[in-house]
Amino acid sequence: MATPVDALLALRTTIKAKSPITYTDASSNTTSSLLAATHLRLSERPYPKSSPTRLRKPGITSSDPISRPQDFFTLEAVYLAWKLREASGAEYMKQARENGLAVGFVSVTERKSVVDWLEGRVADLERISPISSGSTTPPGTPPRSGLGSSSGAVSTPSTSLLASRPLDSMTSPTKRRYVPDTADMDVVKKIKANEIELRDRNTVLRGIKQNNFSGVKTAFAEKLKKLKEAGKSGNQSTGVSSSDPKSSSRKPKNLYPIIMISSSPTSLITMHNVKKFLSESSYEPSQAAREKAAAEGNTRPEDLIAIYRKRTTVDSSGRETEAQARYFVVDSAEALAKFGTDAWDRVVCVMTTGQAWQFKPYKWNDPKILFHHVKGIYVSLTSDPPNPRIRDWNVTELKIDPHRRHIDRAVVAHFWKTLDTWIMANKPWLMTS
Repeated sequence: MATPVDALLALRTTIKAKSPITYTDASSNTTSSLLAATHLRLSERPYPKSSPTRLRKPGITSSDPISRPQDFFTLEAVYLAWKLREASGAEYMKQARENGLAVGFVSVTERKSVVDWLEGRVADLERISPISSGSTTPPGTPPRSGLGSSSGAVSTPSTSLLASRPLDSMTSPTKRRYVPDTADMDVVKKIKANEIELRDRNTVLRGIKQNNFSGVKTAFAEKLKKLKEAGKSGNQSTGVSSSDPKSSSRKPKNLYPIIMISSSPTSLITMHNVKKFLSESSYEPSQAAREKAAAEGNTRPEDLIAIYRKRTTVDSSGRETEAQARYFVVDSAEALAKFGTDAWDRVVCVMTTGQAWQFKPYKWNDPKILFHHVKGIYVSLTSDPPNPRIRDWNVTELKIDPHRRHIDRAVVAHFWKTLDTWIMANKPWLMTS
């Protein structure tokens, strides 16, 4: 059986036949390194690895690899695309450079289509230039009659059309009309899938699908529900009917947020030092605050303390508004009961020392359920080890340094920022009271 003269067809025939491909040097000695080789032996015939094939580079319209070899991929480049077909993109380019192809190798995006053609999975590639009249047909190709003699007959348009088609797919020499089959249609689909649409300043702003904001609606559905419930509960607590036209001008009275702290004597924040800590951003040990109060004649602390802080808000127009916000601090369920039956609706924060007995008289005595309804704050010293008991609790740790008082302001600012964020997300009606 004759061996094809065309290097590209020889490579394809060898790959489809699963014949071995070896490397030889200038002295026709077999070598194991492609970099050191000068020829590829395909079907027992050597081909220079640097010889141009008929596979055009992207954007090239030239059809003659002999007169313009720089416009076509070399035999080595096409062979490496097939040899490294299983390698990743980065590994493929790395090995191509190591084999001396810093430039001129088949791109990663084109590699698959070239490999499919070499292995016979597709019948034709658009960028393969037709074989010139001096080339030999591959083995097994039927003789072509009526195409002119070998003595230099001029090629007709029908001859060029037949020459541009893959030689191994020509079943009849007299066939003129090309009828696409399933394989051809699959190739067209692949080409269209790999096409890159050129974009300008206008088309780049257009999305490929319709905008759908249902996810935003779902995310805020729970918050909108809470706002509606808050409006109803506010009207009920003030005795104002929602149908009253004056209800919009009346603000709910006495709906100030409530902060609960632990009544444990070992707690870092107690009724003795909580006001100085939250109002003045200064931590004083509870024992020292207790002794100071006793020296002034205050043996027992109040069970309800009002905390005032300046809160700055920014409206939609960008204008800053400063208001005085009031909070109440209690350390027991008995003191909380003074606010009425709906007092737990106003509790926004519970400070804990990590002791579960603190929650027994609460409305929700399970910490996992409690800290789903209120913001949990676990107060500890920076020198304390991690507390494993709060691992499953939904709490934020507040670390107090036992010696450096100048960082108390940052700790308190972090507490208020965390609490304001939680109130706006879960009980926003308390931010406007």
